[in-house]
Amino acid sequence: MDIAIGMDVDGPVETTIERATQLRQLGFTRLWSSQIFGPDTLTVLAIVGRELRELDLGTAVVPIYTRHPTMLAAQARTVQDAMGGRLSLGIGLSHKAVVEGMWGISFDRPAHYMREYLDALAPMLRGEKVATTGERVSATTMGTLGPRDARTPSLLMAALAPKMLEMAGAVTDGTLTWMTGVKTIADHVVPTINAAAAAAGRPTPRVVCSLPISVTKDVAATRVRVNETLAIYGQLPSYRAMLDREGADGPADVGLFGNHEQVLERLHALAEAGVTEFSAALAGDAADREATYAALLAYAATS
Repeated sequence: MDIAIGMDVDGPVETTIERATQLRQLGFTRLWSSQIFGPDTLTVLAIVGRELRELDLGTAVVPIYTRHPTMLAAQARTVQDAMGGRLSLGIGLSHKAVVEGMWGISFDRPAHYMREYLDALAPMLRGEKVATTGERVSATTMGTLGPRDARTPSLLMAALAPKMLEMAGAVTDGTLTWMTGVKTIADHVVPTINAAAAAAGRPTPRVVCSLPISVTKDVAATRVRVNETLAIYGQLPSYRAMLDREGADGPADVGLFGNHEQVLERLHALAEAGVTEFSAALAGDAADREATYAALLAYAATS
């Protein structure tokens, strides 16, 4: 299982470059960043990847409703070219509260919308000419979008429900999970996506798992802070369904907290469940973060 770090891109771009540089100096070469309400993550990653060419960078995730696949494919291929071919493009649906409540776009039949979107996006990312007509997503291109010789970015899709996991396995290179515990990954996520990929004749998918993590002497206090900070994720329907499947009351119940050895045990459990890459969402104070970095690097050195 590869080890990555979830990197914040809020604030000035120079600050993000400094964060990425510090993480690289610590020994981390794989970074994932989300697209929520701050800077445009793909643009920031293009700059970071141009400055630090040895990094593997990914989006976890870019919501699709506000970006037509033609636009996203051209942007992703341009970013891929700028950073030397090390981009993983993670995409997702976002949530009804955001899509309808904030953007004023219908969230009706989200899985169907994603399928139409992928029918256009996936071949565009490969540089192919596309002509698709769907109920809500249609696209026609005259040829390659973005730089002609850009390497195809790895395409991953945030997927939790069975239909979405099956789609991810059949069409994309893998999935990204959040708020999904080790039992649910082992019993639900990995078997579902792997079976779909095998049926479609595709390689074994990437399964990128992100969870709160902290090597700490005060697990109780860490759990309280995580449940307070990440409370919204216990309320959004897609994540709530995964927490319920896991038997978890809140976000802290799926986190990786404890001493050095306990956290390493939990990392090994994720690998045994079929996770191919763990993206750490660090919790705790400065001392906890230093100890967590050490544990992640220790795991990476032996995996």
